[in-house]
Amino acid sequence: MDYSLLRRSGVRDQGSGWGWNGVEIEVHLKEKAEDGIIVIGASRGGIRAVGTILAGLPRRFPLPVVVVLHRMPMVSDRLVTILQRDCALPVSEPEDKEPIEPGRVYIAPADYHLLMEDGRFALSVDEPVSYSRPSIDVLFTAAADACGKGVTAILLTGANQDGAQGMVRVKQKGGRTIVQDPETAEAPEMPRAAIDAGTADRVLSLQEIVEYIKNYERE
Repeated sequence: MDYSLLRRSGVRDQGSGWGWNGVEIEVHLKEKAEDGIIVIGASRGGIRAVGTILAGLPRRFPLPVVVVLHRMPMVSDRLVTILQRDCALPVSEPEDKEPIEPGRVYIAPADYHLLMEDGRFALSVDEPVSYSRPSIDVLFTAAADACGKGVTAILLTGANQDGAQGMVRVKQKGGRTIVQDPETAEAPEMPRAAIDAGTADRVLSLQEIVEYIKNYERE
């Protein structure tokens, strides 16, 4: 496929009760986060890719940014430290029931699905989705149900198909979907799966993604 055609165009250890197989959850962001939210998913090569995007965000960026990175459970505090180095916004791993605040970056904790309920995060130990926990599909679907057309979902480098189904939900709810150009990804399989599934509104390089996000309010 010629991708250039699109290029410009509970408690922490408890399950949340969220089910992937067609079970809906009611999710609502509090008023100050309802204007929009950025959700990002990445796997292999994702630390560098996510770091590039976060480094380009201005200090007064008005939206919450929520990130799922596939990683081993023992890689925790160090990841937040790495991503915080070049990011002007505060970066943290959310706790269960923590309020979702604009102008902050949240990294899904290792080995927990990250959901949203009543304007707060919810952590789940439900079964892995696409062999992953946290799962990008789970985050994207929860965000779509919470924020509808206010969601901008960004899928970056990765070696499996996690994220493609979640992007379907984002589009169904009127949100925007952006996929990293597979030619620029360290692992092209994940962005390519989303493109081939017809879920990408735009296919952009990392720097183009940064510029798009920075111009979010003018679109």
